[in-house]
Amino acid sequence: MKNNKSYKSDRSRPSFRSSSPSAKTRDGESGKSKTTFYKGAKAKPNLRSSEKPRIGEKTKFGAKSKFGDKPKFGEKPKFGDKPKFGDKPKFGAKPKFGDKPKFGDKPKPAFRTGAKPAFRKPNPAPQAEPFKPTNDCVLIWGLHAARAAFINPKRRITRLWLTESGQKLFETTQNEARDELLKRPDAKRLDRDELDRITPPGSVHQGIVIETAPLNDPSLHDIIAANPPPDLILMLDQVTDPHNVGAILRSAAAFGAGAVIMTERNAPTMTGVMAKSASGALEHTPMVHVVNLARTLDDLREAGYWCVGLAEEGEKNLGDLDLSGRTVLVLGAEGDGLRHLTRQKCDELARLPTGGPVGSLNVSNAAAVALYEVRKQAK
Repeated sequence: MKNNKSYKSDRSRPSFRSSSPSAKTRDGESGKSKTTFYKGAKAKPNLRSSEKPRIGEKTKFGAKSKFGDKPKFGEKPKFGDKPKFGDKPKFGAKPKFGDKPKFGDKPKPAFRTGAKPAFRKPNPAPQAEPFKPTNDCVLIWGLHAARAAFINPKRRITRLWLTESGQKLFETTQNEARDELLKRPDAKRLDRDELDRITPPGSVHQGIVIETAPLNDPSLHDIIAANPPPDLILMLDQVTDPHNVGAILRSAAAFGAGAVIMTERNAPTMTGVMAKSASGALEHTPMVHVVNLARTLDDLREAGYWCVGLAEEGEKNLGDLDLSGRTVLVLGAEGDGLRHLTRQKCDELARLPTGGPVGSLNVSNAAAVALYEVRKQAK
């Protein structure tokens, strides 16, 4: 028998729609239903996949971090993890074998007694400070120069250094100073190496060094106003080598010259080198420093002196001149010789009669030969 009833789907019933998985219904305040489309649940991250977890998502307990992940703040590295580049070791951690210290790292304090910190810079060796004489004092070394200065009552001696061998050489001089009631300091014993550091390199001090104040230079008026005035005076025109000046002073003292005149400029001052070359002549032959040599020659001529300049172009030999009266011998520097104005102020230009392959002499040797010629005529 045929069923004539119409077919009605169960989907039209509310109960079916509410239980359907394709949609959800909910009654509102107006009594009408609102349809919300299906939304799938959030996909959970697959920790074993190559994708990185999203922001805010937490990994499950026991999950391993992937390569390149940085540990979060406060997390401790797991066992077996290696420190990454730039990580600083914690306090008390010991560097592994082969690790090199980074630039700027300071060595940590050693807790063991007597342990030295690593990478310690060596302390530089202390260097001896160069010796400086007190005030305006100068050093004089060598037996003859030091002895002449030590027994000179016009000298003020501040210090005396002697070696063991120098003490034996200088004992007689010390006794002589005591006999003359001179106020002299006690000697200080030093080694030869210590005296080598005090004196200039290459100085032959013989184990004797004294520190003394320089002598006062007399004026030209004091020299020519003496009673009697000296009959022989040496004048040096721009001779700057202290060895040559010291040798000239020694020759002047040996032949009885009254003084050695030099300019204040372009002339050496009294030093230990000059005193050593003079070998004690500084205590006997005064040095006079003047401003202008030409004006000084005029003053000497007015005082009755005959001024003779030594030059290779001189017309006469020095031995052919009459040198028996008051004489001033003028010598120039090696090479340049006498200056033009100094030549004009001289009364006569003379030469030394040299005849060998070398036509000129050292200025100190020329001074010695000229002084000998003057003294030979004075007899």
